Amino acid sequence: MRDDPKLLILNIADNVATVRTRLRAGDVVAVSGVRVEVSADIPLGHKVARAAIAAGEKIIKLGAPIGYATEAIALGAHVHTHNIASAYIPTYTLPKGTQ
Repeated sequence: MRDDPKLLILNIADNVATVRTRLRAGDVVAVSGVRVEVSADIPLGHKVARAAIAAGEKIIKLGAPIGYATEAIALGAHVHTHNIASAYIPTYTLPKGTQ
């Protein structure tokens, strides 16, 4: 048992997986070979942790950092704006000519 087909791993270096179908609280999915009970609904396209992520640790998707954890995130937990801060700088805040 490795990863549930309901999860999409985009890069082997990613510490999150993208949900391919809505997960409901109580569903059991395999994440990194571990059976995990989903504690809350996770919408299509959102992320789950592929490993425990410490507060302040980078969130890696597509092999690149997309943000950092604002709190500890358990294996299989929902990863979204409630527990990560974005690493992106909105382009509208950059000086003209640098976009």
